[in-house]
Amino acid sequence: MNLKKLFEMQRALDRHIEEKHQLLEEDLFNRKVLALMVELGELANETRCFKFWSIKPASTKNVILEEFVDGVHFILSLGIECGYTKIDLQVPDTAAGLDATEQFLRVYEKTGIFQTSKRLEDYVKMFESYLQLAAVLGITYEEMEQAYFAKNEVNYQRQQNNY
Repeated sequence: MNLKKLFEMQRALDRHIEEKHQLLEEDLFNRKVLALMVELGELANETRCFKFWSIKPASTKNVILEEFVDGVHFILSLGIECGYTKIDLQVPDTAAGLDATEQFLRVYEKTGIFQTSKRLEDYVKMFESYLQLAAVLGITYEEMEQAYFAKNEVNYQRQQNNY
C-alpha cells in the first residue's frame, strides 16, 4: 500500500473541502475523530458481525469495502491534522483467527486513546488496528487502495455538487 500517495490525495481533498467550506482556521480534530467513529459504526452495521439476533447476511464485499475506505479517509485526515504522514506500520497480513466484533471494539478503543493523547505512537496503533480489521474482513491492501482511489473521486464529485 502506497501510504505516501494516499496521504497526498487526502491532503488535497482536505484542502479542497476546508477552502470550500471556509474551515481553514478551524480545529477539526474532534469532528474528524467522531466522523471516523461514525464510519466505523456504519462499517460494523454492514458486516452485521455483532447482530447475533439476526440471520440476515452481511452486505456484499463491495459495500463493505466502500464503508471501510470511508474510515481510511478520516484516519489519513487525522494523521495530516497532527503532522503524522511519514509513518511505518506493522500489520500482519492475516487475521489469525481474530473475531470481527473484538477487532471493531479494539479500533474504537485505540481511536479513543488517540483522541485523548494525540501522540504519534497512539495514531500508529489506531491505524494498525484498522488495517488489522481489513484483514479480519478479508480486504487486501490492493483492494483497499483501489477502493480509496474510487471513493476519493466520488468525494470530489460530491463537493462539486454541494453535497
